[in-house]
Amino acid sequence: MSALVSADERAVCAALARARVLPVVTVDDAAVVGDLCKALLDGGIGCIEITFRTDAALSALSRARETDGMLVGAGTVLTVEQARAAAGAGAAFAVAPGSDDEVVAACAELSLPFFPGIATPSELGRAVRLGRTTVKVFPAATLGGPAFLRAVSATFPQARFIPTGGIDGDSLASYLAVPSVIACGGSWVCDAALLRERRFEEITRRARQAAEAAR
Repeated sequence: MSALVSADERAVCAALARARVLPVVTVDDAAVVGDLCKALLDGGIGCIEITFRTDAALSALSRARETDGMLVGAGTVLTVEQARAAAGAGAAFAVAPGSDDEVVAACAELSLPFFPGIATPSELGRAVRLGRTTVKVFPAATLGGPAFLRAVSATFPQARFIPTGGIDGDSLASYLAVPSVIACGGSWVCDAALLRERRFEEITRRARQAAEAAR
C-alpha cells in the first residue's frame, strides 16, 4: 500500500518546519487549554500535539481548535477509532509512537495527515513503502539522538523526521541541526506539573526560550 502526500499534509509539514518545536501535552482538565494555547502563542509557538492518553483528550482537542493561530494535532493515535475521533474533533494532523497499517489507511481515508513512529531502519523503510516519508522518531534520545538521525538520513534521503522522547531545551539545537529534522516534539515546554499548577507564565518563558533556540 502506498499513499501520495496530500496538499494538507504538505501544509502541515511546512507549518511544523516553521515552528521547529512541537509541544507534546497530556491534558487531564480541558479547561486549561485556552490559557495553555495562549501561553504558547505568547512564547512564539503556534502548534501543539494533544495526546490520547486521558479522557479529556477529545475535549481538549476541540477547545484548542478554537484558538486562532494554533495548529492542533492529536498524539498517541493508536487505533482507527482514535483516528476517526481526532478527525471529528478537528485535529489538523495525527501522530503515533509506532506504525499500524490500519491507522495509516484510516488516516488516508479521512484525509488526516498522519506521522507514524519508527525506531529502526527497517521500520522506517516500511513507513516509506506505505507512503509515510515524514515520521516521528521515538524514543529519540534512547535511540542515539542526532547521531542516529544522521545515520538513517544517509540511507533514506527522502525521509523527514519529528524526533520525540528525551529532548529538552539543552539538546534541542543539536537535533534541529540535522537537516532532515523538520521539528522536535517534547513535553518540557509545558509539562504536566506546570499545567496542574496553572503556571502559564513559565510555559510562555519556556516556549520563548525554545523558539529562540530554534531560529
